[in-house]
Amino acid sequence: MASEKEVETVIVGNYEEMESEGKPRDIKSKLLSFLWHGGSVYDAWFSCASNQVAQVLLTLPYSFSQLGMLSGTLFQLFYGLLGCWTAYLISTLYVEYRTRKEREKFNFRNHVIQWFEVLDGLLGKHWRNVGLAFNCTFLLFGSVIQLIACASNIYYINDNLDKRTWTYIFGACCATTVFIPSFHNYRIWSSLGLLMTTYTAWYLTVASLLHGQVEGVKHSGPTKLVLYFTGATNILYTFGGHAVTVEIMHAMWKPKKFKSIYLLASLYVLTLTLPSAAAVYWAFGDMLLDHSNAFSLLPRSPFRDMAVILMLIHQFITFGFACTPLYLVWEKAIGIHECRSLCKRALARLPVVIPIWFLAIVFPFFGPINSTVGSLLVSFTVYIIPALAHIFTFKSPAARQNAVEQPPKLVGRWAGAYTINVFVVVWVVVVGFGFGGWASMVNFVHQIDTFGFFTKCYQCPSPTSVHPPHLNATAPSPRPH
Repeated sequence: MASEKEVETVIVGNYEEMESEGKPRDIKSKLLSFLWHGGSVYDAWFSCASNQVAQVLLTLPYSFSQLGMLSGTLFQLFYGLLGCWTAYLISTLYVEYRTRKEREKFNFRNHVIQWFEVLDGLLGKHWRNVGLAFNCTFLLFGSVIQLIACASNIYYINDNLDKRTWTYIFGACCATTVFIPSFHNYRIWSSLGLLMTTYTAWYLTVASLLHGQVEGVKHSGPTKLVLYFTGATNILYTFGGHAVTVEIMHAMWKPKKFKSIYLLASLYVLTLTLPSAAAVYWAFGDMLLDHSNAFSLLPRSPFRDMAVILMLIHQFITFGFACTPLYLVWEKAIGIHECRSLCKRALARLPVVIPIWFLAIVFPFFGPINSTVGSLLVSFTVYIIPALAHIFTFKSPAARQNAVEQPPKLVGRWAGAYTINVFVVVWVVVVGFGFGGWASMVNFVHQIDTFGFFTKCYQCPSPTSVHPPHLNATAPSPRPH
């Protein structure tokens, strides 16, 4: 018991002291601290849940039309469980790394630990380089997806401007996230973001049920392997939000509690994603194959406009979630990460936004891009690499014996953890990266052939019809310009 207490002190003692040291006592500072400085388990729960269920909420009905109701539901439950396991692995490796460094008297006062540093400290520079490449590329395209989603959503309120023009506007707005230092400062944003997403999810559910099934509705899915695995990889992407796990853990005062927090966050997310996706698919069926954004099929109303506005705000927040780790990596690369000046750091971060802005204009394929990112990047970043890293970190008997955290009895200790890790790697390599990569790339190339790069208004209705004619395909006819 004494040794366990010592380990706990090593892990969280310095961080709590760092946060409370020299804390001002006046009312203004206390209010600012309440709104700005978050490190509690509640802050972590809001951050995890808010980050998981962003714009993908609007594309899950599209995935259900590709998978069918049964497969869509089962894949959500399965990948939700798989995501919880790999988040547990990442948190275990973080605690192991941080404990070792703090025993060496390393001070994290002005330093945010990131995933590639955990891999470097535990497994060496080659693991660091691979982890850094996949993580940064995923977060880059994750930010791109949020920007695309902003333009896609606002178009359903104001179609006087095309989606590309809206992308220009929201790219400038999202650039203001450079002023948020770290995940420690997302307290008010993450809580508001989750409330907004909760409203949107239940709006989709209730509005679809009240609307009822469209005339002649069909629920054909699954009909093609390409569509089936494209839908599956979008759900893989949905529960791959723990690419920022390490940054959220580092913002916590007690990082060891992260595992249970993430599990509870995932359970809450399922209460939003399952009813909304099922209800929209029930109401509109195969029409969703041509409409990757669920808003496009629901009739305009004040409630829908409110949902669109709230999702826009939430996507701005989620853009910050995805971009903040990139900002931190860039700061470390140019040597200003420990700079005290917020303005200098914000100015130095601006170059990170430019490629995100550009890629969102080149590939505005809301929906299909999620599946492509899920199969090619999420599969490695948050499933394969964490599972392999856990295996190799604790491959020796001495490493397992001296581990800060032992695997739970529920999974069979080390033998059970090893078995699950091998299953995760094999499943995601074959199904997620293999079949999913093939299907999502076929679909993505189809979008390029249909609409082209830099398309001005992706999946906008043609002048002659409100809704494009339904085809058993993944994209409608391009809008003439």
